[in-house]
Amino acid sequence: MNRSKKQEFAIVDIETTGGNAKSSRITEIAIVIHDGNRVLHRWETLVNPGVEIPNSIFALTGIDNEMVADAPLFEDVAPEIYTLLKDRVFVAHNVNFDYSFIRFQLQEAGIDWSSIKLCTVRYARKIKPGLLSYSLGRLCDYLDIPIENRHRAGGDADATAILFAYLRALDTTQVFQEMIKHKAIDQRFPPHLDRKEFEQLPDTAGVYYFHDRNGKVIYVGKAVNIKKRVLSHFTGNNIQAQRQNFLKEIYHISYESCGTELMSLLLECAEIKRLWPKYNRALKRYEPKFGLFCYEDQNGYLHLAIGKMNRIQDCIQLFQREYDAIQLLQSFMKEGEISAQFCHFGTASLAAKSVSRADLPDKALHNTRVERCIDEWLKQRPSYVFIDKGRSIEEKSCIVIENGRFYGMGYIDLYGQYADLADIRTQVKVYPSNHYMMELVRQMAERYPNKVHFLTQNPAGLIAAEPDTDYDKIATDKLFQ
Repeated sequence: MNRSKKQEFAIVDIETTGGNAKSSRITEIAIVIHDGNRVLHRWETLVNPGVEIPNSIFALTGIDNEMVADAPLFEDVAPEIYTLLKDRVFVAHNVNFDYSFIRFQLQEAGIDWSSIKLCTVRYARKIKPGLLSYSLGRLCDYLDIPIENRHRAGGDADATAILFAYLRALDTTQVFQEMIKHKAIDQRFPPHLDRKEFEQLPDTAGVYYFHDRNGKVIYVGKAVNIKKRVLSHFTGNNIQAQRQNFLKEIYHISYESCGTELMSLLLECAEIKRLWPKYNRALKRYEPKFGLFCYEDQNGYLHLAIGKMNRIQDCIQLFQREYDAIQLLQSFMKEGEISAQFCHFGTASLAAKSVSRADLPDKALHNTRVERCIDEWLKQRPSYVFIDKGRSIEEKSCIVIENGRFYGMGYIDLYGQYADLADIRTQVKVYPSNHYMMELVRQMAERYPNKVHFLTQNPAGLIAAEPDTDYDKIATDKLFQ
């Protein structure tokens, strides 16, 4: 921007065929040139988008295909738009929406343009905090600003210009000058997010939550540095509709500090499973497909079956491949002497299947064999605690694995003394186990064996470290005594 002349603002509003700059097109644009006190120039035009205007957009704006049939294409007016925007602060209500469309279509027209931005939603939140809504229509109602031709570029741009002048008049501390600095955080922030909430975020490992206007969690993430990671969500000029909608829905941020990256990863996974946030994708897909189940039929006989997993089921063992589940079930049949009529292969329904009464074995003997197989299988899987640094120097993070399943995690006093696993259990929070969480812990246990404290059952019923475990000095001395 040329700083030698008086600062000017291009107050912009557009109408479009949809919410994604990459797949939608501009149908109308209005630009009001403003010096901060008064309007210097006003320009607007319909634009032929070159595509059909959806009925839902016509219902909102009143702009239909016939109205834009003879309007200029964007590339025809692109040079004039560039001239109006060049060397001026780009101002709009929900600025990133308008900015992303105009920048993308100027690039398509062969014009490289970027600008400092000012969002009147964020500006209004700073100057007039505490209002119930900061939509353009509601703000105009609250502040008695006249607005004509709502949801048309010209009417909305004129109302935004009046709002901008109103806010400038109340801005006795020059808040807007801080907002338009080239590297100002406000250049990147979602329009509805209070910067104070961001400033309160720590520079430590943990999990953060994005909330919508009703407080519902819409995204959960983990970070080694929470503040730095949260800020990274707001950088760049991603014009995809999903990201634009995501940013517009962020109203609040909360967080939970964790002692290590592993604790953050585990908590993130557990919280995604618990909350099932709208914008989380990856961890929802990372789940094993099959499980080995045990169920009781209507006659009281236990059955073993392989089936597909869903979110709410629990099973004996998870598998990525059905073949591996079949191998385990076959070993149960052979080693446990379990009749084939009580073992079900394949991914058929797990509803109880009746067995001919004439072929039924002794119920107590059969059920004992099934339970013994399961118990012996579980006992073969390791039990241990994974101890690492905590959130402060006075504590340690603790992850409990029982019989190869994730039991829970939490933080224990660095100088606490625990007689057995029951004591440790009281200090950690129980979480449902899943394949992904167990893989995370297993990989870290292999990578850092000195942080693993294997558990065995001694004759007195107490938990003891296995003799050959090379364990962290403090944890060994202080954890079990």
